Amino acid sequence: MNFLHSSYIPVIVTVGALIMAVMTLFIRLKASRRPVTIKGIIIPPLGMSTGFFMFVAPEMHIPILWGLTAFVVGALLFSYPLIRSTHFEVLDGQVYAKRSRGFAYILIGLLVVRLALHEVVEQYITVLQTGSVFFILAFGMILRWRLFMLKEYHKITDSARMN
Repeated sequence: MNFLHSSYIPVIVTVGALIMAVMTLFIRLKASRRPVTIKGIIIPPLGMSTGFFMFVAPEMHIPILWGLTAFVVGALLFSYPLIRSTHFEVLDGQVYAKRSRGFAYILIGLLVVRLALHEVVEQYITVLQTGSVFFILAFGMILRWRLFMLKEYHKITDSARMN
């Protein structure tokens, strides 16, 4: 049985998205028990940026307007709930992410919306191009959220030094 057959790709993508969402949820919940660092804020978007190598393959190419639109939608719309649910606090001179009761629901909600949109978009463009569009959307979302976190981290550490 060939698992890379085109009829299996949507199932593989959906299962992959579910696994990533669950992993993200556990990682974020576990991370709230450790101090936040600049490195910890910056590494996820840097690591994710290696995914742009997918565009070496011609099958992954999309028009620039699609990519820009996906990035803007991710940065402005999808990052908003993550930004609203991210707060820091200083405990014993260390910065920690406050646990948000709604964070898990936000992640699950974003996943559901993303999967629903994925199904719609996939009707109009290839599965691989759909993957490209949603990768760029996710990158825009993560990048804006992490830039917000970095700004808030600097704000809280600067104010802690002043006191």
